Amino acid sequence: MSRIVLGVGAGIAAYKVCDLLRRMTESGHDVHVVPTADALRFVGEPTWAALSGHPVATEVWDGVSEVPHVRLGQQADLVFVAPATADLLAKAAHGLAGDLLTNTLLTARCPVVFAPAMHTEMWEHPATRANVETLRSRGAVVVEPASGRLTGADSGPGRLPEPAELFEVARRVLTRGDLPGDLAGRRVVISAGGTREAIDPVRFIGNRSSGLQGYALARTAAARGARVTLVSANVALPDPAGTQTVRASSAEELRKAMIEAADGADVVVMTAAVADFRPADYRDFKIKKSESAEPEPIRLVKNPDILAELVRRRGAGQVIVGFAAETDNVLEHGRAKLARKGCDMLVVNQVGADLAFGRPDNAAVVLTADAAPVEVPRGPKEALADVVWDLVAARLE
Repeated sequence: MSRIVLGVGAGIAAYKVCDLLRRMTESGHDVHVVPTADALRFVGEPTWAALSGHPVATEVWDGVSEVPHVRLGQQADLVFVAPATADLLAKAAHGLAGDLLTNTLLTARCPVVFAPAMHTEMWEHPATRANVETLRSRGAVVVEPASGRLTGADSGPGRLPEPAELFEVARRVLTRGDLPGDLAGRRVVISAGGTREAIDPVRFIGNRSSGLQGYALARTAAARGARVTLVSANVALPDPAGTQTVRASSAEELRKAMIEAADGADVVVMTAAVADFRPADYRDFKIKKSESAEPEPIRLVKNPDILAELVRRRGAGQVIVGFAAETDNVLEHGRAKLARKGCDMLVVNQVGADLAFGRPDNAAVVLTADAAPVEVPRGPKEALADVVWDLVAARLE
């Protein structure tokens, strides 16, 4: 059982944190809620106490004999602040300690995660951006806010990610208790899912990729401090917290999105299963089935090799990781593809019936041109993601 301090800032998104708290406690964690005084204007003390099973305090003067302003931070395995308002980020960045939560942030020696939520103008203000960079430079994980509906009629970046995805961040950080924040400040671009190549307005050529591995890579990178752009191709999964998600469908759409996002990125990971071919001719109408004649053959043409193009275009110091799905002769095909593509690393996994696609587990071999293969035994896709990021972080250093 992990000990979590859940800090709550004074923002309207505090109501969503009740669901995050419920997920934490139902997973067996011991959670102490430490709100700011103004946060209780949005969700009251009885709610936090009932959901956590612990009394709630906001000031250092509450329960002075137990020295809570020191004890909470010292004993915590994780401090998670949501919503982290602009005011709270500023206080944390400058080491101010005017209440129990800011005191706890100063005494914590465990991983600290901030989940900001505020209006777009506040999030994009240079002062807020500087405070975020300061916190990241000290090893804190600052989850990028989602884009969407804000208070009133406003929309834009600044929305608190959904509680289920915030819980995934907390779970990933707790799983890696030694989480180094080794991707802090790094710009990471990941593709996920599988492309669809239209035949007519109804039909397409596609593949079985679910996007689970790419999303696991995105979640893990965000939990390790990276700023993540996720190019998602036909994936029916919620956006991971802390990622900017860009939608794509066809190989050409994915290509354009990846080239644009990769400009200036530190790491590019091509996890998406890109269709090798597309129909040469698109029909503007649904192709009808004839009772008397066989259908005309569908002529195919090659799709662009997105990974190879990213390698050709990459900037100085950029690390590029490819994925290869093989059904047979896995290592032989993988080594040939690594040499042909020219990427730094190639993650090769066997696919087929009940293997990889659509499953929560995966096994792979990570190939590089300058080191021995790294075998990753079958396990959760997040475990493979951690291995990939460990290898990437070593190259970045």
